Amino acid sequence: MRPATAATTAATTVVALGAATLAAARYAGGAALRPRPNNPLPGEPRLTVHATGPGRVTLSRTLASLRPGVYGLEAPGLHAVVGPVLDDVPHAPDSVVRRLERVQHGLLDAGCRVRLTPRLHTGTPSSALGLAHQSVDVPGELGPLPAWYVPGARTTWVITVHGLGTTREHPLNLLGFLAAHRLPVLDVAYRGDPGAPRPADGLGHLGDSEWRDLDAALRYAVLHGARRVILYGWSTGAAMALHAASRSGHRDVVCGLVLDSPVLDWEATVRALATARRVPAGLLPLAVRAARGRTGRHADLLAEAAHPDALRVPALIYHGPDDHIAPWDTSRALADRRPDLVTLRPVSRAPHAAMWNADPDRYEESLRRFLVPLV
Repeated sequence: MRPATAATTAATTVVALGAATLAAARYAGGAALRPRPNNPLPGEPRLTVHATGPGRVTLSRTLASLRPGVYGLEAPGLHAVVGPVLDDVPHAPDSVVRRLERVQHGLLDAGCRVRLTPRLHTGTPSSALGLAHQSVDVPGELGPLPAWYVPGARTTWVITVHGLGTTREHPLNLLGFLAAHRLPVLDVAYRGDPGAPRPADGLGHLGDSEWRDLDAALRYAVLHGARRVILYGWSTGAAMALHAASRSGHRDVVCGLVLDSPVLDWEATVRALATARRVPAGLLPLAVRAARGRTGRHADLLAEAAHPDALRVPALIYHGPDDHIAPWDTSRALADRRPDLVTLRPVSRAPHAAMWNADPDRYEESLRRFLVPLV
């Protein structure tokens, strides 16, 4: 091969490899941000059902199946609820027995492959919890946003907003508690959710664009009688709450924030999602850069909304060191910087957005104490 031809071939190969790498990074960045409502978060292991019996189910033994607390158990066409580990029940060394609370639909048979989910309920507040509710449409900038309104006697409302991998069914875990304290609750869907408008680029922005749907819910609450509002968000919903509390035209009615597993570091969460979806380590910096390029300066905007100086109302944060999607160091830093406004409740052995599941009674008691002075 002549030198000129060899050089041309080598240059073409380098360009082709570079283009392929950039394309792969772009794909990886987009995959990390693509909404997947009601799908398990990446990294959650599949468990095998070994056996079932009256009030119990035997699962493959993993760190996930040994988690304390109460969880949903999901597979296509199946939803069940499992409670604590039953250590006193005989079982093989490679299995774990948990209390089986109920099978909501489907068949829980030996051989099923299932995943744990923080979502306990399916359906509506009425069908799942027996709570009277109204299905309403919140006017959003992209179109109507479906929401459930559970009435209450107080004039302080709670607006709940779910996060990654779930839908507005996830806040049903706490709706009974909030209703028992006579708080009106607006549980809202947002862009990308089932029944809600799709984002123009087909991507989730980890709360930065979605917060405008929460802003629309705030406006709806004020127009329908709310004098004060507590924003209650999980995961990216917590990021949306921070955006709304600092940027909404109705931020003056926001009197408190409850943030469960908050996404406070945009790039760290994109990196964690890409890693969990098995993006090669060498592509991670490019994947994060590609995601940022496709969605704008969201990392900067989230940093501004989550900055300690931007906080104006009391905030209760539930977070823990076992959250591999939203690093909890940022929650600790925020609590350290604003001890006058932020209460941090650390939760161990709980994955992302499952802080309540680990110990519902303890969680709800701390939530009650936080809410009392606000309502």
